[in-house]
Amino acid sequence: MSYEIPRDVQMLGRDITESQLKYHHKSVLISKEFTFDSAHHLHCYEGKCKNLHGHTYKLQVIMRGKVDSRGIAIDFGDIKRIAKERVIDRLDHKYLNDVLPPMNTTAENMVVWMYEEIHQALLEEELYPAIKLEEIRLWETPTSYAAITRSMMEEEE
Repeated sequence: MSYEIPRDVQMLGRDITESQLKYHHKSVLISKEFTFDSAHHLHCYEGKCKNLHGHTYKLQVIMRGKVDSRGIAIDFGDIKRIAKERVIDRLDHKYLNDVLPPMNTTAENMVVWMYEEIHQALLEEELYPAIKLEEIRLWETPTSYAAITRSMMEEEE
């Protein structure tokens, strides 16, 4: 297998114009994943999870939007900052029953709280008014997750 080494780097204004940076007008999904470790136990549950135990959770944040003039919908760094401030830093290496609002600390309850927190951050920041939080997925184990979507959150009760 042979690899060609570029002799030159593409330059804005010489090889590509600013008007060419945005390739399309489609909506795209943008996703970032995180892991954190926490302990919890469940109330009114007969099974192993009624006892204090821990998980390495995986959180996936999925947003939807159209790209700007640069071809960027939202900076991955901004997704990371928002998720860390609103969710990860508050839950990592914590006892969830103490740090979450009063609730049974099931993945099903937690994923809705996470959606609310990240959605509120997007509204408050106003950096990306066209970006919508589309889905949150929370894996409690490598094979088990709970998810909530924007359409599910917007449904009438």
